[in-house]
Amino acid sequence: MAEIHANDPELHPSSRIRIAVSMGDPNGIGPEILAKVLVDHAITDRIELIPVGSVSVLRHYMERVGQDGPEPYVEDVATDTEFELLPGRADPSAGRLAMHSVERAVEMCLEGRVDAMTTCPISKEVIAHAGFNFPGHTEFIAEKTGTGEVLMMMVSGSLRVGLVSAHIPLSRVAGAVTIESVQRTIGLMADSLRKDFGMERPKIAVLGLNPHAGDGGVLGNEERDVIVPAMAGLSVEAELTGPFPADGFFGSGKWKKVDGVVAMYHDQGLGPFKALSFGQGVNMTAGLPVVRTSPDHGTGFDIAGTDAADPSSLRAALILAAEVAERRKNALQSTGGPSTAEIEA
Repeated sequence: MAEIHANDPELHPSSRIRIAVSMGDPNGIGPEILAKVLVDHAITDRIELIPVGSVSVLRHYMERVGQDGPEPYVEDVATDTEFELLPGRADPSAGRLAMHSVERAVEMCLEGRVDAMTTCPISKEVIAHAGFNFPGHTEFIAEKTGTGEVLMMMVSGSLRVGLVSAHIPLSRVAGAVTIESVQRTIGLMADSLRKDFGMERPKIAVLGLNPHAGDGGVLGNEERDVIVPAMAGLSVEAELTGPFPADGFFGSGKWKKVDGVVAMYHDQGLGPFKALSFGQGVNMTAGLPVVRTSPDHGTGFDIAGTDAADPSSLRAALILAAEVAERRKNALQSTGGPSTAEIEA
């Protein structure tokens, strides 16, 4: 644990939602976009941000963006690993620092020190070279919280997209689309829409796997043999429609008439999502005992250190995390339920 700092938020209780923000790969754009939101009073007047990572890295970027107040408290984990700031470089030591930051943010959530966590981008390739055998944040945080089933859900305003299969090769997608996996995804999305977004009986559209949703079996049978039976078993969970051909569904604007969309694989859902979200998209992990969000973009090594990074998606991720955390806190208070820290104890 880091030493107590004069600006440690634990010394200054606040009514604002408190969010731990891991700064991501320090050689990417994560520290820059974090610095930019730390000087954005529209965010900091509403949300108490606790950066997690390296004091020296954040100081470097705070100076570049024109810090106009006291130096923010940083939950410093940089003493755990050797690291040299080299913007744009893929470096295993940077990957270790990034993952130690994520791990500390998880601990802060479970200890009840913060209400939520938001993670800046990491490089899957870099963390693999650093010895972390995880496809990304979602799987790592699930293990650290002891959670068996989670859902990668993309959010931008009223557009919410969940994935049956996420970070796997395209050649394995058809085998991953089973009755059980489709039902699991629908169930996790329906639960999150109720708990995190306040929808009593959410409307969820389900996409097909094949072009034209199989076209009556001409282009594949997964819709008939897998997706439709999966949906039939979950009519109590939500109001379900589909399976729809993905291209026509998004192109016609049908997504505007539902609360959530279940896509069968990564690019089927994220391609349209990113085209429609205009840089305001958020990656939220549903099913965790903690609130976790992230920007919907990568490390941006090609522009790291150039001051060109846009913090819009991080800003949206922080606002969503605060809204979900507030809703969960209110729900616990109304039912007299235990806090996260009490559950872990």
